[in-house]
Amino acid sequence: MKIRCIAIDDEPLALELLEDNIRQVPFIDFQAGFNNSMEALQYLQKQDIDLVFLDIQMPGLTGLQFIQSLARKPMFILVTAYEKFALEGYSLDVVDYLVKPVPMDRFVKACTKAMELFRLRQNGAQAGPAAASYFFVPADYKMVKVEWGDVVYVEGLKDYLKIHLRSQKSPLVTRMSMKALEEQCPATDFLRIHKSYIVSKKSISAVKKSSVFIGELELPVGDLYKDEVSAFVRSDLG
Repeated sequence: MKIRCIAIDDEPLALELLEDNIRQVPFIDFQAGFNNSMEALQYLQKQDIDLVFLDIQMPGLTGLQFIQSLARKPMFILVTAYEKFALEGYSLDVVDYLVKPVPMDRFVKACTKAMELFRLRQNGAQAGPAAASYFFVPADYKMVKVEWGDVVYVEGLKDYLKIHLRSQKSPLVTRMSMKALEEQCPATDFLRIHKSYIVSKKSISAVKKSSVFIGELELPVGDLYKDEVSAFVRSDLG
């Protein structure tokens, strides 16, 4: 089993070095290299690719914009000369973030992470998805592990989220979209009640027509989510 990949870097020498590194990894199948991100986009629309090695600072469409522009996303490993984009990169669920010049052992480690994720996805497609008991979010310049069972509710604030936890008084603040987190949430345990709120079902103490209570805390229910809240109440009533 090999991972089919492409590489994108606007600097020809950097792309050549990247291609050479990729070809040394036995479980990576190099398909094509691109100096132009738009050409790479067109290629991805026609070909089935598992992994993209991507530079961030490119003319026209940046690497991060490139990832956001794709409806169906392969895995990404970012390769860049700039450390400052690391948190934003991880918020887009990239496999790894490599800073140039990249030592070969570090490069192989990133490829191994991609292979592990690839195998998990392949096994999940065959056996059905298994919900993880935790997730990682970027916060305080590191990736923080959060147990789903520790989450009381999530509050959206523009480009940031406040994750309110049972284990600590102050919420965990992370730069991440509500949509990205919602896609990871175990649907059996969490409920979207508003464009700005996701709540743990077991934390809900009472429900009104237009609000949900977590103890004394009252959170609004958006019009788009009233049917889902009603369905949750009916399911608990049996």
